[in-house]
This record gives sequence, C-alpha cells and structure tokens, in this order.
Amino acid sequence: MTRPEQAAQNLQRVKEKVREASRVVVLTGAGISAESGVPTFRGAGGLWRQHKATDLATPEAFARDPQLVWDFYNYRREVLAPLQPNAAHKALVALEAAKESFVLLTQNIDGLHQAAGSENVWELHGNIWRVRCSRCGQRREDRRVPIPFPPLCQDCGGMWRPDVVWFGESLDPDLLRRAYEALEECDVMLVIGTSGVVQPAASMGLYAKENGAFVAEINLEPTPYSRALSVSLQGKAGDLVPRVVG
Repeated sequence: MTRPEQAAQNLQRVKEKVREASRVVVLTGAGISAESGVPTFRGAGGLWRQHKATDLATPEAFARDPQLVWDFYNYRREVLAPLQPNAAHKALVALEAAKESFVLLTQNIDGLHQAAGSENVWELHGNIWRVRCSRCGQRREDRRVPIPFPPLCQDCGGMWRPDVVWFGESLDPDLLRRAYEALEECDVMLVIGTSGVVQPAASMGLYAKENGAFVAEINLEPTPYSRALSVSLQGKAGDLVPRVVG
C-alpha cells in the first residue's frame, strides 16, 4: 500500500470512529491556533525585544519586572485581538453539537475556541483575556488592549497578572482531576496540533488509549507519542479536522 493510500485509509478509519462515538474528548495545542496566525513563540522566532518569550512567562520575571512582562502580554493581546477562528475550530463546534458527551481540553490561551462557538472548553493553561490578582486571587475578564500599567486590584491593591499558567507553576488540580476522569470515560480522543512535549497534556492521549479509547493524533509532523496512539494523521488541522468530523 502506498503512503497516500495508507493516509486515506487512516483518515477514513478516524472518521468512522468519530461518527460512532458518543463520548469524545479533544485536546488542542498551538498547532490549531497557528493556522489563525497565532505566534507560537517557540524555536528560532521566539524572541520579543531580544527576550526569549519563555523567560518572560514566569513568576520570577513578573516579580522582577512586572512592567516588562505586562508589555509582553499587551503585545500578545494586540497580535491576537484581530485574529479569527479557522476551519478546525469551527469543525469542533459542530462535533460538540453532535455528541452526547464532549470535552474540549486546550493548552491554548487565545480564546479562539470560545470565539468559534465551542461551549465545554476546559483551559489547561488559562486565558490571556482574563486577569488574576496576584494578592487576593480574584479573576475577571479584561479585554482592553493595552491594559494600562500598573493594573491594580480595587479591592486589595494587589497587581493584576495575566490569568495564565506560567512556566514553573502548577495546573489547577481540580481541573486536572476532571480532565483525567473525562479521558477515562471517552470512546474517542482527538489530539490536535500538539507538540507532545509539554506535560501533563503531552501524555493525555496515551492515558486515554490505556483506558480503552481510540486516540487519533492530527499534527503537521510526528510527535514522540505518534507510534503509541491508534492513528497519526499528518497535515494541517484546518484541512483534516473538518474532514474527520464532517
């Protein structure tokens, strides 16, 4: 069987499994948003004002220079504000409407799934359009671009920070618990646009498969988990996801 024939067969297999499933979990990463123009800030292009983006997204950086960190996040907000959901985001909205149980786990902080119309979105790494008080912990939506500095909480005087999970911080344990419960119960899981590097999300597909789910990966290139999952489809999410769920 030629490679194109195998790819077509794999695509059809995933499509059939998705159609038959009643309980679906989807995990999305940066790859799905990149097709809408969202920068990934990884690799050679991941510099902002000569700073590595990954060095700014830390509690230590915020404690050391909160204005620099807010300048970076205001820049990211400015880039994200005009962007729109793509065909993959929209296809997942249709999939949610068709299923008895649907959970959308996302590592993305851009809010594009909600903008597309997805409802049951569980944000593993937070949302750039929310802020959280660094002192009292309260959260609120704030879509201003830019957010004036210093952004201070009216209740306690603490400084607002982006409501995202930074490097060195833990994910919400309750959210993580519910995510693993959903992975244990699903019939089918789609892993879309993830690098398979950032834990614990990277190994969630394997966890679902070990609990009996059919797990299909959709990504531009193979990941460390590709061979361990049920099927791996290589290509753009905006092309493959509508074909899988349509």
